[in-house]
Amino acid sequence: MSLDEIRSARLEKLVKIKESGVDPYPAESAGLFSLVELKNNFAGLKKKKSLLLNGRIVAIRAHGGSVFCDVYDGRGKFQIYLKEDEVGRDQFLLFNETADVGDFFEFKGRLFLTKKKEKTLLASSHRILAKSLQPLPEKWHGLQDVEERYRKRYLDLLSNPEVRAHFDKRTALVAEIRRFLDKAGFQEVETPILHPLAGGAAAKPFKTHHNALGQDFYLRIAPELYLKRLLVGGLEKIYEIGRSFRNEGIDATHNPEFTELELYEAFSDAESHMEFVEKLMRYLAKTVNKSAVLKYQGSDVNFSKKFARMSFEDALGRFALVNNYRKMPDEEFELKAKRFGVETERGDTKAKVADKIFKKICRPKIIQPTFVQYYPLDILPLAKESKKHPGMADMYQLVMGGLELAKGFSELNDPEEQRRRFESQEAMCESGDEEASPMDEEFIETLEHGMPPAAGLGIGIDRLAMIFTDSVNIREVIFFPTMRPK
Repeated sequence: MSLDEIRSARLEKLVKIKESGVDPYPAESAGLFSLVELKNNFAGLKKKKSLLLNGRIVAIRAHGGSVFCDVYDGRGKFQIYLKEDEVGRDQFLLFNETADVGDFFEFKGRLFLTKKKEKTLLASSHRILAKSLQPLPEKWHGLQDVEERYRKRYLDLLSNPEVRAHFDKRTALVAEIRRFLDKAGFQEVETPILHPLAGGAAAKPFKTHHNALGQDFYLRIAPELYLKRLLVGGLEKIYEIGRSFRNEGIDATHNPEFTELELYEAFSDAESHMEFVEKLMRYLAKTVNKSAVLKYQGSDVNFSKKFARMSFEDALGRFALVNNYRKMPDEEFELKAKRFGVETERGDTKAKVADKIFKKICRPKIIQPTFVQYYPLDILPLAKESKKHPGMADMYQLVMGGLELAKGFSELNDPEEQRRRFESQEAMCESGDEEASPMDEEFIETLEHGMPPAAGLGIGIDRLAMIFTDSVNIREVIFFPTMRPK
C-alpha cells in the first residue's frame, strides 16, 4: 500500500472508533508503571491483581481469538496479550479492527509468563490514547535516509535506539556540568539573547528588529560582555548554558544556532583555568562515559593523562611546517596558505590567515587532549596580552579528536586598552573584516567602574557531545539541526 492508501485506511478506522462512542484522543491517562520498571520488578508486580500501563504499539500479531502486541514507552518494550474472553467480544473486535502499529494505548491487566517464559500482561481492558494516522518508518526497522532523519527527528528517535542513547548522553553531560560547577561554587545566571551590538566573539550575527522600540537587535553571538558586567557587579563565579547564534556556514562541526557554556571566575587566570578544565573533563569522562578513555572515530582519546600543551606557533611549525609566521615575508606566507588550499577574504590579517591554516591543517591532527596556547592578540580583542609571549594572547584552546572543544583566556580589564582594541577592530571592519568587533562604549564604561582580574571559559556543548557519542557530524547531537529547505 502507498502512504496515501495507508493514511486513508487509518482515517476510516478513526471514524469507526468515534462511531463506537470512544474518544480516540482523550486528555487523561493513568498509566502507573514504566515498561522498564515492569520488567525489572516483574516478580513482585506479578502478585498484583491489576496493573495499568501505557505505550505505543510497535508490533501486532493476531491469532484467531487472541492478539499479541508489543508496546513501547520511550525506554522499553513489553508484550501485551488480548483474549476475546478476557476483554469481551465488542472490545476485542474494536481493537482487532482498528488498532495499528503507532497507536498509543492504555492497557489494564495482570502479569504472567508465557510458555516461552516471556514477561507479558494479560489485558482485561484497553483504551486508545492517540490514533496514529501515519505509519512508523519501515515497520520499526529504522529510518535510513540521513536528511530525512534530521528533518523528522521524532521518527529517527523511534526507529534508531542508538540515536536516543546519544541524546540521553548529551542530557547527562549538561546535567553533570551543572553539578560540577554548582559544587565548585559557581552561580548559574541568564543574560540577554537580543543584543544592541554584536559583540563577544568574532562572528557574523543574525539581525532582527524590535517593533515597539523601533530598534535593530542582533541575536547573541556570545554572552561574554554581559557576563563580564556581572563580574563588575560583584558576582565572582558565574556561568551560563544557553543558545548562541552565528550567521555563518553549516558543516560537520558548525550549526547556526548552538549551545555553549560560558563561565567567568574573578581572581583567576588562564593558567589556573587549564587545570580547572582538566578536572571538569575527567569528571565528565568518569560520570558520563564511565571510563577515562573515549572511543572517537577509531582513536582512543585518553583523559587520564595530563593534557598536553603547545603554543599556537609551535602547532603551525609541527603540523604545517610554517615556522615563525610573524616574521615570514607576506608573499611567502600567502603562497603557503594557497598551497594548503586556505581561502582568504578581503580584510584578512596575517594572524587570521594563520588561524585558518591551523584550523584546516593542524587541528585535525591533534587527537589527544591538548591545550594550544598563545593565539595572535589581534584576533582576540577581549583577552589580556601574554607577558611571556608579547603580541600573543594569554589564552588556550582545548583540542581533542581534531575538534576545538573549549577556549579560555585571562580577561582584559583595562578600559583604555580595551578601547584601543575596539578601535583596531573598527579599522579591520573598514578593511572588509565582517567578523570584527564593533566599538562598545557601554562595555568600556562598565570596565571603568573596575572589573577584577578574571579568567573566562567557553565550551561548545554540541562538540563535546560529538566526542562523547563518537559522532562525526554535529547534526547527530542536535535534536533539530538547521536544514536547507526541501
